[in-house]
Amino acid sequence: MKKKMAMKKVTVMTFILSLIMIPALAFNGIAAAMEPPVFERGNEVEIKVMSYNIHHGEGEDAVLDLERIAQVIEQSGADITGLQEVDNHFSERSKFVDQAKWLADRLGMEYAYAANLDYDPLQEGQHRRQYGTAVLSKYPILSAKNHLLTNIPYPVQPSEQRGLLETLINVKGNHIRFFNTHLDHRRAEQRDSQIREILEIAKQREGTSIFAGDFNAEPGSAEILKLTAQYKDVFAELGQDQDYTIPVINPDRRIDYFFTSDDVKISAAEVIDTIASDHLPITANLVLTKEAPFNNGVGKN
Repeated sequence: MKKKMAMKKVTVMTFILSLIMIPALAFNGIAAAMEPPVFERGNEVEIKVMSYNIHHGEGEDAVLDLERIAQVIEQSGADITGLQEVDNHFSERSKFVDQAKWLADRLGMEYAYAANLDYDPLQEGQHRRQYGTAVLSKYPILSAKNHLLTNIPYPVQPSEQRGLLETLINVKGNHIRFFNTHLDHRRAEQRDSQIREILEIAKQREGTSIFAGDFNAEPGSAEILKLTAQYKDVFAELGQDQDYTIPVINPDRRIDYFFTSDDVKISAAEVIDTIASDHLPITANLVLTKEAPFNNGVGKN
């Protein structure tokens, strides 16, 4: 009798254990299925970037029309856009609109804004009045930082404060540094100083780097040659040195650029014909190569 009872206990315990193990195995299977994908080495990712000095949304026809700017960006198919001369509650000239937010909301993108000029509000309780640069992105912006560039203290016609907006963007597992800037328009000496400072900042970063912006200097100038000694000038690499960006009507010089680190492949570049601003926007089709899962560029901020 005791033996039969012992056999029953073993059978019951075995049955209970089997019930416990079945859901455990199923849970492990679900957990494995939910693990994030691993990005393989050597995978290539194509992106389209844009650089556009939007002149606070005022076109060559003197019409303020931010929707027109949005349409230019939208129709270009750009994944990441660096904007210059962007107002944020700045003045009546742009109807006190937060332009970066407005464009991001209109286009369904993430954005980062960098104020290079930052003034008190006209009345207490209102927004601060700002002017600077912005980055719009279809991909997640992981971090953003504005580096205010050093001004040389000129006693006559002092330089406007300029900056370098640095963003870290996750492009399908590739963490890239996308820099956006707008350099001084008056003096080569000031631009030269700003570019040396930009190069020093970029030198401290690892991984893929893309620079966009209005550099206010032509190819072959001493300040641009400092950049091309370390980074690729996208339009020059394609033999499109004479794809001019200003003025909008009958353009005769190139002062808007993309520069990339050596690991970026360049497949195409274009100047877009539009009167939505006093500059012509530029785009570039680039290919990123994933050297490892979640590429470099995360370690240093």
